[in-house]
Amino acid sequence: MESKRGFESYVVVHNIAKRHNVGTLARSATAFGVSELILVGRRDFNSFGSHGSTSHVLFRHFHSLSDARLFLKEKDCDICGVEITDNAVAVNQHPFKKNTAFLLGNEGTGLSAKECEICDFFVYIPQYGCGTASLNVTIAASIVLHHFGVWAGFPERIRDGNKFVVAERLSKQTGGKYCTETAETITEERKIRRESNGFFDESEKEDSPSNLLDAVFGD
Repeated sequence: MESKRGFESYVVVHNIAKRHNVGTLARSATAFGVSELILVGRRDFNSFGSHGSTSHVLFRHFHSLSDARLFLKEKDCDICGVEITDNAVAVNQHPFKKNTAFLLGNEGTGLSAKECEICDFFVYIPQYGCGTASLNVTIAASIVLHHFGVWAGFPERIRDGNKFVVAERLSKQTGGKYCTETAETITEERKIRRESNGFFDESEKEDSPSNLLDAVFGD
């Protein structure tokens, strides 16, 4: 998706434990002008919390972080890890320079060493109260994406009364354009599923009607 605003933002989803968080992330992505939501590893997620926003954001899938990184570098993107590290900069300082992809950590453990390796820099969200050690991943994403939109000068969406106007839905995202399914990719995905040790919470049934990615990517 080519941006008319000068800068683009992306969200990279990897190793998030609760599948329904992806639906809520999609809602935040549409609200704050994200160009694409990139899933790494497994493709399935629960749309709970999306409120229909999965029809308004583009999805892309990669089997590995290295493949996702290659794609983002071709888009001239910095990769920003959202994590409290020794060299992390407060997000309200807006340490952005160009197109940026935000990599969000697991709800419990944060970013892994492997995930940190692909990041160009890190931001954290300052807290001013004493009652919690960290924020929910979807809340953190909303705050960070809002700050990027402010820095990038994204135009505010038009309002109608007390709500923002919702655009027409995107056309169906076909598999040939976004996630080509070949025998090799299917085999690789099954291998990743066998080797996965908690990419997503397995407590939800795989055939849930709220699992949308097969429909999103097309046949």
